[in-house]
Amino acid sequence: MKQFRNNVIRAGLGALYFSGAHYLLRPIFSGVGAIFMLHHVRPRRDAEFQPNRHLEVEPEFLRAMLSHLRSRDVDIITLDEVHQRLVERNFSRRFACFTLDDGYRDNRDFALPVMREFEAPFTVFVTSDFAEGVGRLWWIALEMMIARAASIEAMIGGASTRIDASTPSAKQAAFDRLHDWLRGLPGEHDIQREITALCARHGVDESSVCSDLCMSWDELKPFAEDPLVSIGAHTITHCNLARQTEATAGQEMAVSRARIEDALQRPIVHLAYPYGDKIAAGAREFALARSAGFKTAVTTRPGMIFPESADHLTALPRVSLNGNYQDTRIFPVLTSGAATAMWNGFRRIDAA
Repeated sequence: MKQFRNNVIRAGLGALYFSGAHYLLRPIFSGVGAIFMLHHVRPRRDAEFQPNRHLEVEPEFLRAMLSHLRSRDVDIITLDEVHQRLVERNFSRRFACFTLDDGYRDNRDFALPVMREFEAPFTVFVTSDFAEGVGRLWWIALEMMIARAASIEAMIGGASTRIDASTPSAKQAAFDRLHDWLRGLPGEHDIQREITALCARHGVDESSVCSDLCMSWDELKPFAEDPLVSIGAHTITHCNLARQTEATAGQEMAVSRARIEDALQRPIVHLAYPYGDKIAAGAREFALARSAGFKTAVTTRPGMIFPESADHLTALPRVSLNGNYQDTRIFPVLTSGAATAMWNGFRRIDAA
């Protein structure tokens, strides 16, 4: 199903490009700028099974995007300046802002050198448990487990279930089924309990994933000193905030912020909601972020930034630079706002 959706999105992006429809929609839906969302930036891996491929782009793709923006005289700015321009209603020039979620080491090793080439600032949203080495990146552990298994045994709905994982297509179907099941569990503790059981059953050391992939506080300190780098908060545990009590959701925001400020000795005023879609961040979370004093908070809801976004500073949309669609021809489609407009039913603001 997800592969079908990816094919549909790819076809849609191609249709917008080849038809030239994005040129017609640009004046209406391009807005005043865009906040781009990334996770991993690293060279392509050779592994056949990569269900999390959408979360990573190659350095050359990022380089090409930055070159595209510079060639069109688009300002590449910090989140602080995005906030300032929205508050001051300063829309004389188009802008782009780059954000990377979770705090992966490849942000330092591969993204930073590319950003330096273009003197382009960016924000990395840090999950504090990941920086402390105790977090659980369950979606990556799930990929590792399925990659090495011919079949998966799981307790789903109280029943023992065996899932085929003997071929690449079967592995993808297994990942999709288990991923959706895990995300649908009531709370983060439920996800961690189930993924821990699965990993133990199939010989995967999930505890090492965090330290293998994410920057520690000792690594983040010099990284954050770079003048192009800003750091934001991404909660303590990377939980689905909408599934938490109001008190717990507020604590996830506030405590992660306090821990990052204490470790890096700098104010943290921007937030990214984990998962960030409508089932993970809504009106309650937007209000909690405002109450916690964040200047901005970004979602994963697709969309451009419009003047009206100034009224929804803790519900800002982003444009995903998605590893499934690393085709430089889509750049003018993405920056036109045509793709996100179609996704949003041609609404400019989706902050409900």
